[in-house]
Amino acid sequence: MLNIRGLKFVRSRFKIRHTQATSVNHAGTLKKTVKVCAPPGVVWRRISDIAGLPAWAAGVKKTTYLSKKRRGVGAVRLITFEDASRVEEHVTSWKTGESYTYIATSGLPVRAYVASISIRGVRGGTKITWQSYTSVNMTRKEFAGFLDGMGSFYDLSLCNLKKLLETKV
Repeated sequence: MLNIRGLKFVRSRFKIRHTQATSVNHAGTLKKTVKVCAPPGVVWRRISDIAGLPAWAAGVKKTTYLSKKRRGVGAVRLITFEDASRVEEHVTSWKTGESYTYIATSGLPVRAYVASISIRGVRGGTKITWQSYTSVNMTRKEFAGFLDGMGSFYDLSLCNLKKLLETKV
């Protein structure tokens, strides 16, 4: 179950790096990868539609543009989840056909969140990698739960994306 506000998440593997052992300030990274049997061009068209998340991202009800720009650096989206929570994200880096990076500016219980989605052609398809860095001010237990939930969100979303891309080929 995904619930951004209440930090209720399904268990997943994650990597944690604590900034201070006794502090409530923590930082961590996640990296999830999936191989899909679809050409890079098809994969890029799907993931570079930054408002197309409802088709594959777990728990996303709708995504709307908050900027006139639809692709590239400066594009802004507002993601509304099924639990009514909302997250605003800004694209900060864009390499057409390869990757983009975005930051969350509101809606997550974090001090910092930056993530990248990248693709690379491999034999028989495309490798998709979704990785992020998060810095939070919460208890160690809450932080572990938050990263666990984000990992589950990435896993479920990449699984959905794989199914979507492989049925369209």
